[in-house]
Amino acid sequence: MARPKPQRINPDDVKSRATHGTSGNPARAAAGRPSEKVVKPASAADWVAGARLRTLPLAIAPVALGTGAGIVAIADGPWHPARALLALMVALALQIGVNYANDYSDGVRGTDDHRVGPARLTGSGVAKPRHVLAVALSFFALAALAGLALVVATGQWWLLAVGAVAIVAAWFYTGGKRPYGYYGLGELFVFVFFGVVATAGSAYVQALTVNLEAWLGGAGAGLLACAVLMANNLRDVAQDKIAGKRTLAVLVGPLAGRILFVVFMLVPFGIAAFFALFYPAAWLVLFALLAALPACLIVLTAKTPRELITALQLTSLTALAYGVGLGLVFAL
Repeated sequence: MARPKPQRINPDDVKSRATHGTSGNPARAAAGRPSEKVVKPASAADWVAGARLRTLPLAIAPVALGTGAGIVAIADGPWHPARALLALMVALALQIGVNYANDYSDGVRGTDDHRVGPARLTGSGVAKPRHVLAVALSFFALAALAGLALVVATGQWWLLAVGAVAIVAAWFYTGGKRPYGYYGLGELFVFVFFGVVATAGSAYVQALTVNLEAWLGGAGAGLLACAVLMANNLRDVAQDKIAGKRTLAVLVGPLAGRILFVVFMLVPFGIAAFFALFYPAAWLVLFALLAALPACLIVLTAKTPRELITALQLTSLTALAYGVGLGLVFAL
């Protein structure tokens, strides 16, 4: 009796299965099976959603706060609205760029196959990875151009190095072979670059010096940015464990992560209370607790991802109110 002819194995199929395993993302899994419904290409709304607009307050807050601190530092001299606008463009472009870069990197790694939050462009299969990467790099380029204009305006050419380091840090959050966001360092880099550096930098381009208002205010803004990241990672903690993404929430566990979230949220208001000793209007910033306290309560008691998404939105609102509010207190 003739032996059955062995079936030919496609190496690409083996590589794909070895790399990604069985997809936990229904849209992505469907895209890989020709017999099922093909995923529709990304719409304009999908691309806008990919920018993750709810994270943009984290870019606006430190620039507003730093600009106010810079106005204090220049005393009776003129402030420079064009420089403030350029600093805001840098911050927004970096934030959007890192969001698309995160979408691309987590998507090609298969990390987003397990996510429970909103679907991503790459992970869901609605956009080609190279297109998402191109958009991310485009926003990094916009940040670089705005930064270059800011350097020319101030004449401080050493700021080019700061900008380059910020772009590199944005990429390697989830990009590269050993992304630091996969080793529990996300909050540290967010604190540094979306808190202290963004605030101090915005103050420096106004006054060519950095005062206490900028350093302490930047720490407050950075802690609130850490709170946003922690809320996001608490939502995905079980899925990140499966994917091998060791965020700080995964490393310390959900209970300690929830406690850290509360610390990240409340310490900035202690900083605001300190500033109120010198700027009485800073007490008004404490009204942002109307969003911060419910967010803390939700995170401490949340049992579903939907609750943590609500907390995430409240945290972003808190960061915006804190940064803009304290910036106005300094400026006025």
